Amino acid sequence: MNGKNGDSPAKVALAIGAGSTARGRVCPVYVGTCGYSYTEWVDSGFYPAGTKSMEMLGLYGRCFSVVELNYTWYQMARADALARMVEKAPAHLLFAAKLTRTMTHERADNWREQLQMYRQGIAPLQKRLVAVLIQLPPDFDRSIANRTYLAALLDGLHDVPVAVEFRHCSWAADPVFAELERRQVTLVTVDAPSLPGFFPALDVVTNPALFYVRFHGRNKAGWQSGNMQKKFNYDYSDQELCAWCDQYLSPMAAKADRGILVFNNHVRAQAPKNGRRLAAILADLRPRES
Repeated sequence: MNGKNGDSPAKVALAIGAGSTARGRVCPVYVGTCGYSYTEWVDSGFYPAGTKSMEMLGLYGRCFSVVELNYTWYQMARADALARMVEKAPAHLLFAAKLTRTMTHERADNWREQLQMYRQGIAPLQKRLVAVLIQLPPDFDRSIANRTYLAALLDGLHDVPVAVEFRHCSWAADPVFAELERRQVTLVTVDAPSLPGFFPALDVVTNPALFYVRFHGRNKAGWQSGNMQKKFNYDYSDQELCAWCDQYLSPMAAKADRGILVFNNHVRAQAPKNGRRLAAILADLRPRES
């Protein structure tokens, strides 16, 4: 989906309709995927045959307005690499960057030092950075120790936009939402299989500057298999996407200045397929009169 009159592709100005105190306002919504450099997307036809890794970001930017950087979770962000990425990226493309796993899943003893390295590494993104994504593991429950650690982590990122994705249901509590709101930190809304103990999908907006949604797919058997390819092998139907917009997106858009929607179901290029379809659905939405 390409924008018109110089607009970004897959960026939709979503009008807020009747039934909301924000009626008449417009919320820009940016659509993209979690990662972009997948060789299987060439095999699946999203990228042309023969596309090389260095060419993928430019091609990706023809279809989407935001990208979530996955590689910064697997390895420390490096300023030289990100500077080259920004230089090659289309001018309209925004970035979200995942915090490195050594500070979320492994929690190294020198995490404070690593946090400073990470901050230096993402510096080239500058104003194109929409959020640093703190993705927490399923066993990160709301214990005192974990609450203390997360607070310290957020303190270390106080001057950059931050979004937090919880995966343990104990964090779905009003005091948590109130603290995130006080800190102006975005609570990530997740679409994922309904599993015992997993953080639920919510339309809660804790930071009016940004809402953030990650679509993981609903392959319940895949999530329980431990196989990454099976876990993210899911193709959303139009009915599922439309129902999600009605139940979650509309309420969130009415409470935020802008939002980003990213698809993580990368297997067989289903993420870009579903992302482009959702952008088209959003572009067709009109304010509904009561």
